[in-house]
Amino acid sequence: MIASLRIRLALGAFAAIVFILLMLGYGLSRVFSGYVAERYRVEMSGIVDQLVAGLELRDGKVFLAKTPTDPRFTLPGSGRYWQVVAQTGEVLRSRSLWDVDLPNTALVPTDHGFIEAQGPDGANLFVYRRAIALDEPHGSSSFALSAAFERFEFDDAVAQFHSAMTLMLVLSAAVLVAAAIFQVGVGLAPLARLQQRVGLVRAGQASSVDDVGVSELGPLVCELNLLLTERATAVERARARASDLAHGLKTPLTVLLHLADQLPPHEKDLARQQVDLIRQRADRQLQLARLGVEQMGLTELGPLVGKLVMVLKPITGPRGIDWQLRIPAGLAVDMDAADFAEALGNVLDNASRFARGEIRITATAEDEAAVVTVEDDGPGTSEADLAILPSRGVHLGDDDGGSGLGLSITAEILSAYGGSLELGRSQLGGLSVRLSVPLRG
Repeated sequence: MIASLRIRLALGAFAAIVFILLMLGYGLSRVFSGYVAERYRVEMSGIVDQLVAGLELRDGKVFLAKTPTDPRFTLPGSGRYWQVVAQTGEVLRSRSLWDVDLPNTALVPTDHGFIEAQGPDGANLFVYRRAIALDEPHGSSSFALSAAFERFEFDDAVAQFHSAMTLMLVLSAAVLVAAAIFQVGVGLAPLARLQQRVGLVRAGQASSVDDVGVSELGPLVCELNLLLTERATAVERARARASDLAHGLKTPLTVLLHLADQLPPHEKDLARQQVDLIRQRADRQLQLARLGVEQMGLTELGPLVGKLVMVLKPITGPRGIDWQLRIPAGLAVDMDAADFAEALGNVLDNASRFARGEIRITATAEDEAAVVTVEDDGPGTSEADLAILPSRGVHLGDDDGGSGLGLSITAEILSAYGGSLELGRSQLGGLSVRLSVPLRG
């Protein structure tokens, strides 16, 4: 399975954006939670400092000469609480606690450094606790001082920050993804230009690939031009060798023909037939060597088929053959016009010799190929013979006057361009020949 470079880059950018934003969100969440927790610790520490400043011992009893001034400490369940516990078990608490005691045992603090407890009306509290010792004439006394606030204040502040941060990260992700897609499109645009310019070379409209204006693709363009130069050189050498071969065969074949004239009549005709066969096959092999090395170009089917039919109409006219052409305008194949004309001409020649009154030519675009179907109302052939007709030397009839090479030549030409030849029974009663040629060679 071939993966798209555009999709790969987009997925890589998307994964990087998601990972970075998740890490950023996690980091910001930790930083903000720590900031909020520190603010509450400062506030609770200030309350404990006020308790320490007002703490007194009189005759062994605990007193607060001055209590924290925040009015919320006087309202039950107000959300702010304090408590002082002496080592003797005496407890002083804010009125806001009502009759609830804050924990005085050694509990493990939460992630934010507070002790969790339950306050008035079952509210969850975060408790800040500090242990101190006061010196007395008879020794020192220890105290546990606590200040608390309701946990929902902390959670609500963090939740509001998370909501705002999530919205910000989503908007940032959308902007970054759009920027990544735009960047991928801009980054791959030179490849699209390179593809277009290579297409111009393949279509014969340019001899080399022009620079696409991107330094990273410069070496690739240079290598492509070197490859094109080497290919052109190899093609010229192949043509020269083919021409040399053709000229080299002419003299021996001419000598053989002269020698054949000196043979007895029945051997003379056989020798001439064999020499002609060698010449035909040599010409055909030279032509096959040329396939695929010519300058390519788009060949429009309508005008080409029309020219071939005009050539054959004088032959089929006296027999009253009706030609029906159904070819969409603008349908073209990426194939040399001479090669396609020879491939289709062989099929039309067979149809014109065997048709009784009608020949139908239909062209359609199917998937990535152009399909030309030639049908006639001739005698046709059996299903068993359809598979062997494209073979060399197989005749459509016993005395049709053909060489038996037409369909095999057509199949070879189509195969050279990545196409195919299929035979079947026509709805008109005769033979149906289907020529498939890729729209892009």
